[in-house]
Amino acid sequence: MASVSQLNQFPCKTFSSSPQHPKIASRPSILPLNSIKPTQNPVKKSLFSTPKPIRARPVFKVRAVDDDEWGPDKGEEPVVTQTTGVAVAEEEKPKELSEVESLKKALVDSFYGTGRGLKASSETRAEIVELITQLEAKNPTPAPTEALSLLNGKWILAYTTFPGVLTLLSRGQLPLVKVEEISQTIDAESFTVQNSVQFSGPLASNTISTNAKFEVRSPKRVQIKFQEGIIGTPQLTDSIVLPENVEFLGQKIDLTPIKGLLTSVQDTASSVAKTISSQPPIKFSLSNSNAESWLLTTYLDEEVRISRGDAGSVFVLIKEGSPLLTP
Repeated sequence: MASVSQLNQFPCKTFSSSPQHPKIASRPSILPLNSIKPTQNPVKKSLFSTPKPIRARPVFKVRAVDDDEWGPDKGEEPVVTQTTGVAVAEEEKPKELSEVESLKKALVDSFYGTGRGLKASSETRAEIVELITQLEAKNPTPAPTEALSLLNGKWILAYTTFPGVLTLLSRGQLPLVKVEEISQTIDAESFTVQNSVQFSGPLASNTISTNAKFEVRSPKRVQIKFQEGIIGTPQLTDSIVLPENVEFLGQKIDLTPIKGLLTSVQDTASSVAKTISSQPPIKFSLSNSNAESWLLTTYLDEEVRISRGDAGSVFVLIKEGSPLLTP
């Protein structure tokens, strides 16, 4: 058999029924078989071939999404958010209390139910002593007598171990009688101190106070000399209000029968109240040697004052208007 190379040597003529184009006629009429390549008719391809569909180039856009791409869970309302170019500040977190503020709050909380120290148990007293010691170690005013602007004003007694005050508080536990407030008012300009005790009852309220002068003896210590005592004018109420019952010596006393008797004297009490309330307070002199004392301030800031006095007694006072007085 003839090989492909031998067949390539046979001459071949190309016949055409149409006149040749001048450029085509100039080509040689004899060509090797392996050089002949099938030609494609561009017109036919465009008419009969199926063009491939032109796919649109995808366009990618960047957008911000929430953590939950698939929307809120069932039962939750969708949250509509807006994305802007301005950073949104996070919700302000509540300010954490400092160590000193935490100690002060814990100290005031420990006074609950102690009746200013009268009813404090031994365990509660030990806890209070520990908190006072920690607070004194962080005293922001090492020289209180040089910061008279902080000492100035009215201070409310919150707790004490002073026997004289505790005796007064125990007497205030009588039926229908209550110690409403014990306070100390310091006037730094005139170097005066006024201690006051306010009582209240079903018929009247009254105040007993003492006036004193103080002298600075050291950066922490003042010497106090009492000058006079004052018994305020009783402020009688126009209407007498009694509780349903009172407890005395472990026994409950029913006051319902008494209410009926007091109803008939309402008008008389009203006229007496107006007469007594117009009278001046009673003053008396305090000039004996026992009318002197000293006070050492061991902690002082804008709202809390801790002082130590005779016989190792301690006083914790809170400035009038302080949030610490709010239960």
